[in-house]
Amino acid sequence: MPISREVVASTVRRARVFKNGRNQAIRIPKDFELPEGEVILTKEGSRLIIEPSPAGNGLLNLLAGWEPLKVSFPDVDEGLKDLDDVVL
Repeated sequence: MPISREVVASTVRRARVFKNGRNQAIRIPKDFELPEGEVILTKEGSRLIIEPSPAGNGLLNLLAGWEPLKVSFPDVDEGLKDLDDVVL
């Protein structure tokens, strides 16, 4: 299904590209502002797509959002012999 011209025109803006040291940077207009953190860059042909990272700011934030498990795990050491001290 093609996108209507009115919808596309309302989401298209021009921005300046400039050098920042050895990197290239872009000034993102305020109405296109992204949340702070990491972004994902995808290149499709001549198009560059910039998206916020879906995982937030990495593994620690992902794990911090998880609820603790309400499962009791078996005692895997039960019935094993004591370990012998090994001298190397």
